[in-house]
Amino acid sequence: MLNAAPTDLTGKTALVTGAVGGIGASAVAHFAALGATVYATDIADSFDGDAIYKPFDLLDDESLTACTDWIAEIKPDILFNNAALFGMGSILDGGDLDQLDRLFGVNVRGFYAVMQACATSMVANGQQGSIINLASQAGHRGEALVAHYCATKAAVISYTQSAALALAPHKIRVNAISPGVIDTPMWATVDALFAKFENKAPGQKKREVGKAVPLGYMGDPSDVARAAVFLASDQSAYMTAQTIGVDGGNVLR
Repeated sequence: MLNAAPTDLTGKTALVTGAVGGIGASAVAHFAALGATVYATDIADSFDGDAIYKPFDLLDDESLTACTDWIAEIKPDILFNNAALFGMGSILDGGDLDQLDRLFGVNVRGFYAVMQACATSMVANGQQGSIINLASQAGHRGEALVAHYCATKAAVISYTQSAALALAPHKIRVNAISPGVIDTPMWATVDALFAKFENKAPGQKKREVGKAVPLGYMGDPSDVARAAVFLASDQSAYMTAQTIGVDGGNVLR
């Protein structure tokens, strides 16, 4: 009789960053529903979800250090490394270096520090854990108005591969998810930015990108969360250094 690998996460401790909205909140709900003890963090003061929550600002060195100290205390088996910022602007705009610093500060430096802290904890405690990094379809190709964000997500993919190879001897798996256009609250901001830079009517860009997806519609945060469950569980026990696209067919790999 076939002994299928379970998706049950009972007895596991999961950490979700960027937990307050959209994809992060859905991941918290999915991990908790499958039995994990979930810890969550974001920049907001509070969180309404089934998790033990602490706020941290990953752009602030003191707060980032406090976050990594917290990770050492909670000893996660699973990391859903989701916290990120988005921004837009022309590469001809000489004043956009502040945006570069902010996006790389959270999306790369903060992301890396959290991953490093979780990996260090897992090795120290002999845990064969699973690290899941949130990349993006933007990490697979440049976009004229989204240069900094695309570059940060390309870095996430590269760091995922390097970390996976470094941690494989410890039986710690490191994979990434590249969402496409997902209908989260952040899309209100994204749509407004496209309206500004591409002279579009409010809501126009969101409708256009949904229709352009080969499956014909934007994804839901739960689509990404289900992929995270797969990567967190024994269903993916022989997978590491991979980036899974959850994008309705937008990017062919």
